[in-house]
Amino acid sequence: MASSDSTPSASAAAAYPVPLTAKKENIPITPKLAELNESRQELLNRIQNLKQDLQGWRSKLDTQVKVYRDELLELKQTLNIEVDQLRSEFQELRTTLQQQQEDVTASLKNLGLQDVPVGNKETDAAKIEVKDEKDQDLPEDKEENKEEAKR
Repeated sequence: MASSDSTPSASAAAAYPVPLTAKKENIPITPKLAELNESRQELLNRIQNLKQDLQGWRSKLDTQVKVYRDELLELKQTLNIEVDQLRSEFQELRTTLQQQQEDVTASLKNLGLQDVPVGNKETDAAKIEVKDEKDQDLPEDKEENKEEAKR
């Protein structure tokens, strides 16, 4: 690449007659051309080195990306396996709880009791509390009613 780039400038210099000295500066052109060619060659070398560095970075980056993808794939597979295990364990727990609930219901029926529906437990508890309060208030209410009746 460097040799092909230097060839056109040499042919361009030969195609156009160049005066031996620059008009503004009384410096001969040949040393200036040599300096420019040297500077150009240095820049081309730097560009080549930068391209090689970039290729090295790309290959390292590609390697890291591949490693990370492989790790992520492995983690995903592990996670899926663990999720499946948890699902099966929860299903087993659900089955066990349903069986225990059926056993308790059967035991209560054998004892002559019935299973209280879930929605009525709170209302039943509230009724019991209210009933208890009324039972406690009843004697007082009767006495108050008697006193009011006397007045």
